[in-house]
Amino acid sequence: MNRLRKGTLNRLFRALACVMILIFTFDAGNIMVSAEVTEDSIKAKEAQISKQKEERDSLKNAKTNLENVKKELEKDKSNLNKYIAELDASLTEIQSKIDELSGNIEKKETEIKETTDDLNEAERTQKAQYEAMKQRIKFMYERGNTIYLELLLGAGSYADMLNKAEYTEMLSAYDRKKLNEYIATTELIALNKKALEEEKETLNLAKASKQEEEGNMQNLLDAKGAELQSVKADIGDKEAAIAEYEAEIKAENEAIAALEKEVAADKASLYNKYKYDGGMFTFPCPNYSRVSDQFGMRIHPTLGIQKMHNGVDFAAPAGSAILAAYNGTVVAADYNGTMGNYVMINHGAGLYTIYMHCSALYVSKGQDVTAGTKIAAVGSTGRSTGNHLHFGVRLNGAYVSPWNYLK
Repeated sequence: MNRLRKGTLNRLFRALACVMILIFTFDAGNIMVSAEVTEDSIKAKEAQISKQKEERDSLKNAKTNLENVKKELEKDKSNLNKYIAELDASLTEIQSKIDELSGNIEKKETEIKETTDDLNEAERTQKAQYEAMKQRIKFMYERGNTIYLELLLGAGSYADMLNKAEYTEMLSAYDRKKLNEYIATTELIALNKKALEEEKETLNLAKASKQEEEGNMQNLLDAKGAELQSVKADIGDKEAAIAEYEAEIKAENEAIAALEKEVAADKASLYNKYKYDGGMFTFPCPNYSRVSDQFGMRIHPTLGIQKMHNGVDFAAPAGSAILAAYNGTVVAADYNGTMGNYVMINHGAGLYTIYMHCSALYVSKGQDVTAGTKIAAVGSTGRSTGNHLHFGVRLNGAYVSPWNYLK
C-alpha cells in the first residue's frame, strides 16, 4: 500500500514539474496552418537544390563547339553540295538544342513560380505560428504560475487531480510538438530560398546557352551565305549560272513529282485519307506575314533575268513555328539539297502544300495532321541564305498561287 502511494506521489510530482516547464514552453494550439511540414517535404527541397547543379553541368556539356564544326566544314568546301548538306545538318542540330533549351526555360520558369508559391505559403505558416507563440508567452507570463496550480488544486478528488496532472503533461508534449513544427517551417523557408537561388541560376544559364546557340546558328548561316555568293561570283559565264540554277529547280521538281506519283500509286490508302473540301488555309507562319518574295515571274536577284518563283517567301526569325495550312497526311519530311529540310502534305483532290528551308522538322512521313499543327521551324537550309519559309501550293501536278487559299 505504501509502495502504491509512493508511485502515485511520484506521478503527481512529475505532473507538477511539467506544470512548471509549461511556463517556459509555447502553446501553438490556436495556430491554423495550411500544410504540415514533414520530413519528406524537407528532403524533397534538398533534392530539388542538388538537382540544379546536375542540370547546369548538363547545359555546359551540351554546348556546340563552333570552331570544331567550322573546321570539319572546311574539308567539304571543294564540293558545294556536300558542304551545304553538312552545314545544314549542323544547323538542324543547333535548332534541336535551341528547341530543348526553350523547353527547359519554360519548365524552369514554372518551377520557379511553384517554389515561390511554396516559399510564400511557408512564410505565412511561420508568421501564424510566431504570432500564436507570442500570445502563449504573454499568457504564461501573466497567468502561468497560477492557472495550472488552480487546475490541480481545484480537483474534486485525488483521482481527479491525477487525471488533470496527466492532462497537463499531454499539453506539454503538444506544445513541444508545435515548437518542433515551427523549427521545421523555418528550415523549409531556408531551403525554399536556396532552391529559388539555384533555380534562377539554372534559368540564367539556360537563357545564356540559348543565346549562344542562336549566335552559333547565325554564324554558320553567314558562312553559308558567303560561300554561296563566292561560288556564284566565280561563275564568270552567265549562261553557266543560269544552267546551274535551272538544274537545281529541275532536281527539286523531280523530287516533288516523284512524291506525287507515290501518292497516286498508294494502294493502301495511307496518303489518301483526305479530300480537300474547299476551305481556306490557316496561315503557315503565324505572327510573321512579311513577304520577302512573291509567287510568280520575277527578276532573279542574282541572275538578273526573269524566272518563275514557285511559292511565297515569308521572312521570319530562325526557329519560328511553321504550321500545317490544312488537314492532311505528311508525304515527306526530309532533306533535299535545294529545298533543305522540307515537309510536303497531301490534302486530297490533287492539292499539296510544301514548306521549305526549315531548321527543324517535327512530323514524319505518313503522319496525319490538322490545320494549325506545328510541323517545322523556320530556317535557312538548302539553297537559301536567309531565314524564311518558302511556302508552295501544288494542284494537279503544277504550282499555283498560295494566295488562292490563304486567308
